[in-house]
Amino acid sequence: MDIFEYQAQKAADASRPLAEKMRPKSLDGFIGQKHVVGDGTLIRNAVEKDRIFSMILWGPPGCGKTTLARLVAGETSSHFVHFSAVLSGVKEIRSVVKDAEDQQKLYRKKTILFVDEIHRFNKSQQDAFLHHVESGLITLIGATTENPSFEVIPPLLSRCRVITLKSLLPDDIAAILDRALKDKENGLGKMSLVFTGDALSYLIHISEGDGRTALNNLEIAASLSTSRDDLPNESKPDELKPNKAKPKQITVQNLEKVLQKKALLYDKSGEEHYNLISAFHKSLRGSDPDAALYWLERMLAAGEDPLYVARRMVRFASEDVGNADPYALGVSLNAMEAFKFLGHPEGDLSLAHAAVYLAAAPKSNSIYKAYKEIKEVVKTSGALPTPLHIRNAPTRLMKNIGYGKDYKYAHDYKEAYIPQEYLPEKLQGQLYYFPTDRGYEKTIKQRLDRWRSLRAQAKTC
Repeated sequence: MDIFEYQAQKAADASRPLAEKMRPKSLDGFIGQKHVVGDGTLIRNAVEKDRIFSMILWGPPGCGKTTLARLVAGETSSHFVHFSAVLSGVKEIRSVVKDAEDQQKLYRKKTILFVDEIHRFNKSQQDAFLHHVESGLITLIGATTENPSFEVIPPLLSRCRVITLKSLLPDDIAAILDRALKDKENGLGKMSLVFTGDALSYLIHISEGDGRTALNNLEIAASLSTSRDDLPNESKPDELKPNKAKPKQITVQNLEKVLQKKALLYDKSGEEHYNLISAFHKSLRGSDPDAALYWLERMLAAGEDPLYVARRMVRFASEDVGNADPYALGVSLNAMEAFKFLGHPEGDLSLAHAAVYLAAAPKSNSIYKAYKEIKEVVKTSGALPTPLHIRNAPTRLMKNIGYGKDYKYAHDYKEAYIPQEYLPEKLQGQLYYFPTDRGYEKTIKQRLDRWRSLRAQAKTC
């Protein structure tokens, strides 16, 4: 490499994003996903024994899918091909196959084909891989943020193991940022940057478990927060070099300014998280749609996971509305699906829609109380025998010993109802569900009162 090539390479390396430069060089340097790469795990053992298998890495953005694929290939000395499902088609696939054949014949090297966003491949493109994965010519590592069960064709999926990755934990993000700040060769170590106050916590929070986002945000904050006097000494004329580098502080105010996002008082794992979700839940239960909308937006604006809020509303629909409005559960589920489909910010309105509906709905916790009591009954009474008359009787022997005997088929009777016992003998006569007079549950109450009355009369006859 001559001086011009060297300078060109050096300039190219300098222009690479921090997230790219900070990719670890070995599995030991890989942060997070201990359930996947820790000691004794499937991938760790496969790498150590050089017995890599085809796999689909399924996880959220920035959790380490691409990095893990590169490490697997690097530590097994395999020929690695990075393939983009967005930019490539069947023609490029054929070229990869030809290259894999050459690597096998000429160098006796395995080929690991990493397909980023494999869910974007159509059926014919995925079919093009199938034979070569099956023959072992190609070891396929696909990466996707979508459920592979729906996005990868069954024949290809059956030849791969699905490895589920998770969003990085706050401690993982903290470790990634700390390494980037200290690394003088690939990171920002020469800038002498330090976090002050809650700046680190805020940066971790705003990154939402995404390591790439965390490093990108740090790089932006560093570049815009660092003055000429804080540049590495090698980048300055001799007359501007200070005697000693002064640490540059990164504050919450710096981060808010460069990332253009307000740091609301919020901690997903702390007290304020529980305070806000409690206020939201109690506003729904108290039938106050105005307050419910306020607390909903407080959480969303602070960076709460919208699907967490959606799940709480689904739970609320059964716990606090129940059969007083049977449509409430459907509205909540539809809102959650609508948000998954639309995302931010359009999907936020679907959550608001559900919040207002739940707040305005008639309330009943009768199902919640009944189920809570039933759980305690099952816990204390144990596995009571099923009454013979409602047991399944698929064989003659079972029928001969009384299975299904004297069972009355409800549809053979007027109004499709006939009084008979369905609880175990020890619990017969017990009632657990007591509907209210609110909303549709009033209709249910009238119906149950009549049926229970008929059952009581039948017992006295």
